[in-house]
Amino acid sequence: MAKAISVRLDEETERALRTLEATGLSRSDAIRSALVSSADRLRRGSELAAEVAALEADESDRVEMLEVSSLMESMRAPG
Repeated sequence: MAKAISVRLDEETERALRTLEATGLSRSDAIRSALVSSADRLRRGSELAAEVAALEADESDRVEMLEVSSLMESMRAPG
């Protein structure tokens, strides 16, 4: 079931809304789309941070990373 809300928009937010509306979206569709996109970005950021933490905690991965780094350094041209 849809729920109506009321918000006060500052100038920057009003400009952003007009930009979204200019693509053909209704005001409601533009706001819904922006909210869903924003929430998805936050979720992906949290998932990425969790993946980085898991990789940092993986000792075998860290050892392999150091080995590859050492190999690459040994192949670097002098100078």
